Amino acid sequence: MKNFLRKPGFGVAIAVIAAFSMMGACKKDNSASNPAIPANKQKVSLYLSDDPGYFDKVFLDIRKVEVLVDTCGGTDDNGWNDKDRCWWDEDHRNDRNKPDTCQVWDSLGINPGVYDLLPLRNGADTLLAGGNVHKGTMERIRITIGDQNSLVKDGVTYPVKSISGQSKIIVRVRHNEWDELSTDNLQLWLDFDIQRSIIRTWNGKFILRPYINVFTILKMGSISGKVTPWDAYPVISIYNNNNDTLYALPWRSGEFKVRGLKVGDWNVFVNASNGYQDTTITGVKVERGKDTKVADIKLHK
Repeated sequence: MKNFLRKPGFGVAIAVIAAFSMMGACKKDNSASNPAIPANKQKVSLYLSDDPGYFDKVFLDIRKVEVLVDTCGGTDDNGWNDKDRCWWDEDHRNDRNKPDTCQVWDSLGINPGVYDLLPLRNGADTLLAGGNVHKGTMERIRITIGDQNSLVKDGVTYPVKSISGQSKIIVRVRHNEWDELSTDNLQLWLDFDIQRSIIRTWNGKFILRPYINVFTILKMGSISGKVTPWDAYPVISIYNNNNDTLYALPWRSGEFKVRGLKVGDWNVFVNASNGYQDTTITGVKVERGKDTKVADIKLHK
């Protein structure tokens, strides 16, 4: 299998991205009853979904999830770039010009434990945290991690350490990036970028430098399809003219799915190995809240 992904016109090696899933195959459960939301509260649900990476396993020890609510309801949150979305809380940057009385950290319900980041992909997801919080504008998500973080590569297990023992990951969120099931019922998906988040040092150790993207289901779209044969070890790159790129590793049966795509035209590039030829499908239209299925792709040598 090739060690790197490549996309026409980029000329650089790119590795795939990934997110979380609960160890023990925790699945999203929509069957639970939804009690009435108190008048002064709003409901929040945070899901985890995976774009894959070239590790056997990646484990993250998640202990607590909180959201920062601006109860004054401010919305001046668009003056930052996505590359500044995530950081360690200990490296906190004071970029909020609001009174402290407006800021409330609310804890969400969660099953604390060690989460495997890699099994969830191709449209699968899991509920990480949820609950009722103060009404207002949610600006931050804070994830507290423990010290049982590790990865498995080629059958070998390596510990993954945070920088200088830091333990709280901050994810910045714009007020308009949430899916609204109703006025007071919001949801969001977190996408953990393994390529940027796990750094291998010169002496072979692995360091966690978190980089997390967000996406929604109702406001964004997806592309799905099937690529065969399996022994071509296909890697899927979905990209547009704005240099936005997402990735997928198909299941052994060949099915793949990439979610969190902005509305517009996208291209599907299949990076093949083992003597098979690469192929590209251009001009795939993505619509809001819909899945676009491309025709089955059969690779040839």
